[in-house]
Order: sequence, then structure tokens, then C-alpha cells
Amino acid sequence: MTDLLKDLKVPLNRRSFVKNGLMTAGAVAGAELLTLTPLASASAVTQERPGSISAGDAALLRFAAAAEILEADFWLQYNELGGVQDAEVQGGSGNEAYTEALENLEEDFPQYIHDNTDDEITHFTFLNAYLVANGAEAVNLDQFRTLQGSTATGVNRDLIGKRLTNLTQLTLDTSWWTRYRSDSHNPDLGPAVAFPQAVPDLFAGPHTAIPRDDSDLQPPKHLQAIANTAAMHMPTIEQGGNSLYPAMAQRASSVEVLRILISIGPTETMHFQTWSDVAGHAVSPPIAPLTDPTNGLTFPDLNSPPFGGDLFETELIMPEPCPFLRRDLPVCSVIRPTATAGVAMATLRFLTRMGLFIGQPQGFFDFMTELAVAADAATRIC
Repeated sequence: MTDLLKDLKVPLNRRSFVKNGLMTAGAVAGAELLTLTPLASASAVTQERPGSISAGDAALLRFAAAAEILEADFWLQYNELGGVQDAEVQGGSGNEAYTEALENLEEDFPQYIHDNTDDEITHFTFLNAYLVANGAEAVNLDQFRTLQGSTATGVNRDLIGKRLTNLTQLTLDTSWWTRYRSDSHNPDLGPAVAFPQAVPDLFAGPHTAIPRDDSDLQPPKHLQAIANTAAMHMPTIEQGGNSLYPAMAQRASSVEVLRILISIGPTETMHFQTWSDVAGHAVSPPIAPLTDPTNGLTFPDLNSPPFGGDLFETELIMPEPCPFLRRDLPVCSVIRPTATAGVAMATLRFLTRMGLFIGQPQGFFDFMTELAVAADAATRIC
């Protein structure tokens, strides 16, 4: 993936860095939080730049490209240990024990990981190439490839210490599980509702989704809990992209940029649907209930008391119809949420609170914040 980025020969624009510390990162539940502060230069991002797309459209695509680069980074980490190893996706040599734990959930798990990884690589590669072809600046995050990552058998040894994302200290908000099963509430329409967590222990965090080293390969229930954490992390991530793309598309000016956003977005939905189904295997028999003997992390059987019912049923993987646009209209099965206000910054906060960026320097948060603010400032030009 690093080589793919370098082939674009587009340097990181240091001038775009925020100079005065507009974001603070602090430890909360093992993760870092962002403080949203509008950039003083935010109005400048709506001005036209040389090329055939507006600055606003370029900002939308740049944020999408950055998000896809980050996704590709952690999917590569999954693929090295538990995916199909081939020349199509740069990987490691695989970890037999971790792969077997994943296959306990779904026998096609390695192929799904491989294909998801390949998708994310093509997304950021296309988006960056399109930006350059239209006179805009591509996104390159190579400067921030400094995180350790796993050292377990199977990883690409050349990439240890060169990761963008951290899969070993995750705090997962699994309320998407009940949000998509609710027929009465939609986050786009008030009042605000706290949807129940599918796996409360994951929300308490932090937990690892990959073996940190070979000591994590035993005991078997510990390794299975790590695989289960991965199975819950994957749809948690993909449901974010599921909402991000249709929300950003509403701000696009160019029909071609609109086409890009509404064409990539549904692939994220396909990912979410696939991983939602797999995640159900982590919280139903014969895998669940499961308790990690090393730390007490518990994956409940969501089909049994005190869970159960429509909000937790593992076979209900289609989104339930819910209120949409206005409450006086009939309910409709939709992606939720898709409101556009602050969607890029909300996505960045969501990923940060998850713990994906633990260990990144302030410069990384500054750069990502500017991308998010620019995307949120984009205005559709009719």
C-alpha cells in the first residue's frame, strides 16, 4: 500500500497543517478524543482551485481518500494474519491459529478479509488518481506510518512500526446493532436516543482485535475472543462508511463527483451487510456465550435473556423501516444516519474514540481535522 501511494508522487502539503493546535487528544476509555474547533481558514476551502472540479468537491474526495487509506491500513493488518495470502493484496504469511479462530465464525472469513482489503486499496488509489487528474492535491499519509502493530507470526515484518492504525486498543460502540433494528428511532430525527450496546464489554474497552504477539495465541478462548472482537469491529467500521458516502454526496456539485460518491458508498454498504451477518455468529451459539479467561471480556448470546427480541435477534440483518425525513411520513428502510451537517468531523471523532489512532502524534490529528473541516464546509453549487 505504501508503494501505491508513493507511485502518485504527491507530497504531503505541510502548509495545510493547522498551526495553532485546534484539536486536543486526551485519553478517555483508552482512546483519544478530538475537540472540534472550526478552522480560521475554513472559508478558503470553498474557493475555486485550478482544475475541473471545485474546491468543495476536491475537499469531499480528499477526506474520502484519507478515510480509505486508513481503512486499507487496518484491513492489511487483518489480511496479513487472517486473510488469503496472494500477490493481489500485499500481506504477510498468515497466522494459522488466528485464521482458525476466524473460521470458527465463518469458513469464508479469510476470503472476505482479502476482498474487503482489496476494495479499500482500489478506493483510495482511484480517488487520489482522480484528484490529481483534475488538478487537485492527492492525500498521502506516509509521514504518519509510525505505529507498532502486531509482531505475531504471520505479519509482514517490514511493516512493523509503520502502521497508521492501532487494532490492539479498541473501544467499540456496538449500538449500530440495535440502531438498525429499531423501527421507531432514526438518529437524523430527534429526540436523541441511546441505543443499547450489543456487546457492552467492547464499549468499555480497550481490547485487541488481532494477536499482539504469539503469547495471544493461547489459551483458545482468549484467541477466540480476539477473533470475535475483530468480527464486531469490522461491521462497526463499515457502517460508518455506509453513512458517510451518502451524506457527503448531498454536498457534491459535480455530477461526476456525485457519481463517484454514490458508486463507492454502496460497496461500503455491501461490506457492512456481510460483516453484520458474520458478527452474528460471534454472539450466538455455538460460539456464544464466550468469556475470555484472561480479562473477562464476554460475548453474550444475543438470542437469549436478558437480550433477545427484535433489537438483538442475530438473524435480523436487514435494516428495519424507521422514520425518515419527517415523522408524518410513512416509515422507510434506509441507511441511517445520512444528515450532512458535520458528517466528516463526526466520522473522525468516531474513529478516534474507537482507539484506532492511539499513538499518533498531534500533527496527524491536525492534518485529519483540516481535511474534515474542509469536507464539512463544502457547499453544493447548483
